[in-house]
Amino acid sequence: RASQLIFLNRTCFNGLYRVNSNGLFNVPFGKYKNPGIYNENGLKEASKLLKNTIIESLSYQEIPKKFLINSLIYFDPPYRPLSNTSSFTAYNKSNFNDSSQIELANYYKKISANKNLYLILSNSDPKNSNKNDNFFDDLYNGFNINRVSATRIINSKSEGRGKITEILVTNK
Repeated sequence: RASQLIFLNRTCFNGLYRVNSNGLFNVPFGKYKNPGIYNENGLKEASKLLKNTIIESLSYQEIPKKFLINSLIYFDPPYRPLSNTSSFTAYNKSNFNDSSQIELANYYKKISANKNLYLILSNSDPKNSNKNDNFFDDLYNGFNINRVSATRIINSKSEGRGKITEILVTNK
């Protein structure tokens, strides 16, 4: 399954992974003459680093209690749209909206009381389109909010591609 996912990721349009409202992968083929399917050395190194790691992909509401101690938990929710035309939240089954973002932030705050738990959350940075939008700054007030540079290569309009910032919220 992992090799199938790598193949799809490297040969579909711009390496995009997206599902429809039924949870089915729905990205068109990419137009590559000779795609680089995998990096053997990189995969072997990642395998060594992750040897004793448990990786789960599930809703934050389903995190087993055993992972709420001595763990690193990375939250990667559907990103908050930066504009009305970039709202891709309808592609997922849950329609993750601002109310959902607030619920997640409340959960993040609740479990951060555990001092042996390391939390990381990523999301879009609304300041890319509105410098006065403090949605996440207010939501995660008291935590470390780092703005990191990210390159966007997927956009129907070429002027919408390029560098933007995303946020990383950490509890330590």
